[in-house]
This record gives sequence, C-alpha cells and structure tokens, in this order.
Amino acid sequence: MRKTILSSLLLFALCASVGCAPVSDSVRRTTPEKAGLNPAKLVLVDDIINESIEKKEIPGAVLAIVRDQSLAYLKAYGNKSVYPEVEPMTVNTVFDLASVSKPVGCALSIMHLVESGRLRLSDPVSMYIPNFMPYVDPLTGERVQIRVVDLLTHSSGLPGYITATRLTEKYGSPNPQALIDSIATTGRDFRPTTRFRYGCTNFIALQHVLENITGEKLCDYAQKNIFDVLGMKHTTFNPTGEVLALVAPTEKQADGSVLRGRVHDPLALLLNDGNSGNAGVFSNAEDLALLAAALMNGGAYNGKRILSPLTVETMTRIPEEVKSLGRSLGWDNYSSYSSNNGNLFDPTRTYGHTGYTGTSMVIDPVSKTAVILLANRVHPEDVGSVTRLRALVANAVAGAVTK
Repeated sequence: MRKTILSSLLLFALCASVGCAPVSDSVRRTTPEKAGLNPAKLVLVDDIINESIEKKEIPGAVLAIVRDQSLAYLKAYGNKSVYPEVEPMTVNTVFDLASVSKPVGCALSIMHLVESGRLRLSDPVSMYIPNFMPYVDPLTGERVQIRVVDLLTHSSGLPGYITATRLTEKYGSPNPQALIDSIATTGRDFRPTTRFRYGCTNFIALQHVLENITGEKLCDYAQKNIFDVLGMKHTTFNPTGEVLALVAPTEKQADGSVLRGRVHDPLALLLNDGNSGNAGVFSNAEDLALLAAALMNGGAYNGKRILSPLTVETMTRIPEEVKSLGRSLGWDNYSSYSSNNGNLFDPTRTYGHTGYTGTSMVIDPVSKTAVILLANRVHPEDVGSVTRLRALVANAVAGAVTK
C-alpha cells in the first residue's frame, strides 16, 4: 500500500514537472480573457440570444465558444421546455441535433472508414448498394456512376428529400430497407458534381454504405469509434437513461404530447427508427465543444484520437472539382446554406453545419474559434426561425476575438 502511494506521488511530481497531457475526457476550461476574447463584447452575444427569446423565436438556447482547444464560454439562456410545463435551460441540456448529425454522426464515421482502408471516396456507391442507379444522360444515354464523395458534398443529383408518410403508408414503419430501395432507384436530377442540392437522401445512402461494409449499424459504429473514444458522454442516437433525462423536448404532437428523446426528422423517425445518416444524434454543447477542439487539433484531444490530421484536413477542404459549390466532406464552407458562419470568420476555411431543430456548429481553423449554438426552435411548435440569429451570434463572437 505504502509503495503504491509513493509511486503515485512520484508520478504526480513527474507530471507536474514535465507537463503530462490530461487524461480527463472533458474539454479544458479557460476564461474569456485568457482565451483572447473581450468579455465586454460577449455581453452583446447574450443580448442577441435573449432578444431572440423575447421575440419567441426560440424558448431557450445554450452557447459554447471554443478558442484554441479550450472552452472559453458556456452559458444557458431561457427555457428548455415551455410545454406542458416550464423547465429552465441548463448548460448540460441535450438537444436533437437534426442535420448537424450529418457531419457529427455520419461523415465522421465515413472518414474513419476511409482512413481504415475499407473505403475510397472515389468508389461508386453501387459497389456497396447493388441496386443503386447511376445518372443516365437523357441525350446520350451515358451512364455516370455516383461516388461516395458526391454524396458527402451533396453533388450527387439525388432528390433532396423523400416524403416519409408515402413510404410508411405503403411499406409500414419502421422500414429502413424500403427507404434505401426508394433512394437507390429514384430518378437522378442532374449529372454528379455539376450542381449542389442539399438533401437527406445523400446521407441515408452513406449510412447504408457504411452498414453494408461493416455489418454494424451506423449508431453503433459512431458510438464505438467517435463518441466513446473522444469521451462525448452525452452524445448518442436514441438516448436512454441519464442522457434521455437531459433531453430538451421538440415539437408538440397531434395527441398533445411532445417529442423528447426521439428524433424530430420524419425519415429518421418513421423509416429508420432513430438510426439514420441524415439525423438522429443527440448531444450537448460541452460534448460538441470537445469535438470542435479535437478537429482544430488535427483529430485528437486529451490523448484520444478519432481521425488523423490528414483525414481532418481532407474532410474540411472542398474538393477541387466542386470548388464552386462550397461543400466539403460532410461540412458546409460557403454554400448557400452557410449563413450561420457569419461575415467575419475566414471565408473559405471556416466550416460548420446547421440543424432544422435550431442547432448549429461553426469552426474557423484560422482563428481557432468554434461557436456552438443549440436552440430548440421547433418547441413547442415549428414556427420560429434562427437563420439570422446564428449569423448575428457568429459575428458577435468573431468581434470579441482580440488575438
């Protein structure tokens, strides 16, 4: 016993003298001043969010700001629930990330598969989904294969969305196979890489690529290789237990209940039962801050690595052939959907994503700043808008950067 205590004391002294890397799974904390943020300017961010609450655009929100791999600001605003009862927002509230799931759950997993040597970005999707149809040129009859990278950049030519009710009425719910069969055989609207059309179908197809390669569900693969490795303790698909208890409700249903802990997106909910490439991840601001810090650090944090530096660089860089479209691999850099980036962060290197429920992430690797804004705007009804709010918050955070 005495020997164990002495060993522990020696190890502590050694770490203190040479600066051992922290072993905690949580993101490091710092003050705004030490992070190079002007506290007086951050008051403007608080005012912007509180004004949105007063306008009833959102019932509440949580904001996290990361600077140079440390969490410099974490604050809750308003309420996480106003129906059927009022519940104050807390910084550990878990949100339905909606389409922020695309990069966080699906694209990170796909890139993990790529760097594991099991998948190429240039592989045709039909290698993994046998009935997946190519684009057929209506004039020449030329058949052009849709590739994995085309799905990641939303340049595949697939329709943006498929009506969930039509499929559930015909095939029942849940029915993941009916959904992917519909996506695989539906008409292609343009030649791959020639246009950008944002859509959920691309990422549901990516989900099935991964699942057909690994034999695992996307939710399990992401949990095992991304969330658990990095220590994202409140990030998961289909939350249960302690995580479920922290979830903010979303939309009021026809029977008077509210969705809580079940994904809001109809395709993900009705057809894929919560395990879906386009939506379904639940998380909180601190976990996403941890992820942002890892991405700004080349894919690792606290000694835990989820991707290699070259993989992160490739994932967040727009492929040359679709440079004009503004989408990197799972992320949005400067497409028509990128207003959440604001006007002041680096115009080409900044990447992020938004979610229909009111969630968003913005990461500027040049200034090493990340802004995570989580708001449940569809609660209790789908009437509010956060498009302008996101940009205002991003601008105010960028304006607070002093170094």
